[in-house]
Amino acid sequence: MQCTTVKPGYECSFMSRGGCGFGAPSDTCATVAAQCEGCDHIHDWPSGRYCKKFAAPAAKWALGNCNMATHIKIEKAETKKVNPLKASKKAAGRK
Repeated sequence: MQCTTVKPGYECSFMSRGGCGFGAPSDTCATVAAQCEGCDHIHDWPSGRYCKKFAAPAAKWALGNCNMATHIKIEKAETKKVNPLKASKKAAGRK
């Protein structure tokens, strides 16, 4: 349904016939957090700046990085799996 509280005209998954169903203390979407600056999911509505993906963006940053942040590049370190049995046999063969 379309949002009627803070993002008028936007298709929101939290909206129902009874109003906003998001269970935050204010029962509406929260504005973006400071860590969200630069993300492509931020949109400016007349009532403020809100995230298009999450109703409470600060909660996504509470335990680390937001999983939908477009402005953060995560570098994955390549780790090679080593079979301990083969590694011990290889080490024993070198002696």
